[in-house]
Amino acid sequence: MSAPAPSPLAIVDAEPLPRQEEVLTDAALAFVAELHRLFTPRRDELLARRAERRAEIARTSTLDFLPETAQIREGDWKVAPAPAALNDRRVEITGPTDRKMTINALNSGAKVWLADFEDASAPTWENVVLGQRNLIDAYERRIDFTDPKSGKTYALKPAGELATVVMRPRGWHLDERHLQFDGRPVPGALVDFGLYFFHNAKRLIELGKGPYFYLPKTESHLEARLWNEIFVFAQDYVGIPQGTVRATVLIETITAAYEMEEILYELRDHAAGLNAGRWDYLFSIVKNFRDGGARFVLPDRNAVTMTAPFMRAYTELLVRTCHKRGAHAIGGMAAFIPSRKDPEVNKVAFEKVKADKDREAADGFDGSWVAHPDLVPIAMASFDAVLGDKPNQKDRLREDVSVAPGDLIAIDSLDARPTYEGLRNAVQVGTRYIEAWLRGLGAVAIFNLMEDAATAEISRSQIWQWINAGVVFENGEKATPELARKVAAEELAAIRAEIGEEAFAAGKWQQAHDLLLHVSLDADYADFLTLPAYDQLVG
Repeated sequence: MSAPAPSPLAIVDAEPLPRQEEVLTDAALAFVAELHRLFTPRRDELLARRAERRAEIARTSTLDFLPETAQIREGDWKVAPAPAALNDRRVEITGPTDRKMTINALNSGAKVWLADFEDASAPTWENVVLGQRNLIDAYERRIDFTDPKSGKTYALKPAGELATVVMRPRGWHLDERHLQFDGRPVPGALVDFGLYFFHNAKRLIELGKGPYFYLPKTESHLEARLWNEIFVFAQDYVGIPQGTVRATVLIETITAAYEMEEILYELRDHAAGLNAGRWDYLFSIVKNFRDGGARFVLPDRNAVTMTAPFMRAYTELLVRTCHKRGAHAIGGMAAFIPSRKDPEVNKVAFEKVKADKDREAADGFDGSWVAHPDLVPIAMASFDAVLGDKPNQKDRLREDVSVAPGDLIAIDSLDARPTYEGLRNAVQVGTRYIEAWLRGLGAVAIFNLMEDAATAEISRSQIWQWINAGVVFENGEKATPELARKVAAEELAAIRAEIGEEAFAAGKWQQAHDLLLHVSLDADYADFLTLPAYDQLVG
């Protein structure tokens, strides 16, 4: 057999990485180039369609289920049955694909690991390429890690005890500047999916699993259709049976919440379920209804719990939709990080996590997310209590649930208001997260919570919305650009005092402060914070 032709893709402005030739093979890059040639034009059309949809929401301040797809919602169809490796998903752990996390997540006792190239990973070239290498090494059982600080070593447990990997590529809006075709960057989603699928699809089948994916930031069933076309092409390209790929779609945009059935229908041969992604969902509500007036103003993010009426409508509709169509319904994130120093903090947090997971299990979810291995047993106990020996509860059809279009956007049903402390928290968390992201970290511990890019998105969007709506806080101060700048300056000074001059100078604090204010105050609201942030990350 002749060697594959050199790939038409160019690697641009990238320092060589250890063992990158194992990931960036000519054959793998030729596959990514083919994905780009065939599917990027449609990706571009769908991004343009997002802008048109947003303009329509700005004009009407409403959303509804789609009249043109009523026959799909009324039809009698089911998604393909779950493969054995994805039938029991009662606890899923999330995290980036660095070497230590890869081992800890696979060993965590969770049923699934969401191996994240998206919001929990800053898309540095190193993270993109070495994350792929770490997953290949894990499947070949040649991965270990020694912590340079503590000297502690990490190694994989026996194969039967490892979590099943569901990999999350970047969203459609992000490009990968370091891989170009005729001078044009390849979409990050196609790079992440393409490299992972090409290297691991057959290897995973041999391990009794398969190439499984989480699809982020989906805004419509047409975007799900594009993914389905990619899956069909990819399976033929490497010669594996159609239906081997399985995808779980994050319902983390308000527009997708109105198209859950259609999204499952488009992916029906490859669909594994839907997930309720809380912070991005709130970010999407603010983004789409940001100029819709007082009734769409969200209070402090920590005041918007999953028991808020519009959030209940969203999660209950998700469970009903999934079970009606034979798909898994996966619940939201427990972001708490246990404290090694403060047992009282742990006690309170563990109680909250337990209540959250008990509620999800009782509502009919088949599993849920945690961000830390110590939370796996807590979530497991909540689902064990409801599921027992059953792998899921898809037989609970939740026919008692009825959600009207207005229920999903009834933001004013929540009895809470934005507070001055909420503004301060948004500035604090936004600044700290962006600073870490600019240093290449996507999953960041802030105030005992594991935060990812969705956190910064909701923080800056709330600042923008409160200023735009002229919110007056309980202390009498009005949300203005000047107040946001004052709070941001105070927080920057507090961070400098807290960590010291040397650490402050070594970080990206001023850059993070400036970027947060830019995306929070600019009249031209940026669709995604990560777009201007990526310019700085790779610039």
